[in-house]
Amino acid sequence: VDLVESGGGSVQAGGSLKLSCVASGDIFSIHAMGWYRQDPGKERELVAAITSGGSTWNEDYVEGRFTISQDRAQHTMYLQMDDLKPEDTAMYYCGAALVVPATIGRGTMFDAWGQGTRVTVSA
Repeated sequence: VDLVESGGGSVQAGGSLKLSCVASGDIFSIHAMGWYRQDPGKERELVAAITSGGSTWNEDYVEGRFTISQDRAQHTMYLQMDDLKPEDTAMYYCGAALVVPATIGRGTMFDAWGQGTRVTVSA
């Protein structure tokens, strides 16, 4: 499975961005996908995730601001990010779970990763 992210950029606080992640290869092996972010010197953290059936999860700190969705026909996952804050600045990565997850959330194991797309939010 190959994952390619796009849609990152630089915005001012309060602005919006929409990230995309296109999957290719053995896409039928994907049971869930998620968006991680990581800043230098910090651990990678799961922001939001979605199962192949459409169940979603997100961290509390993005509740009401970020929305994860997917277009299975286009093999694409999205992350709509609104009301961006400077603390949202990070590299955002797309991940895919190739094993059916027992649960969707922080404990979900992802097996494939994209190269990331950079999001910068200025005050």
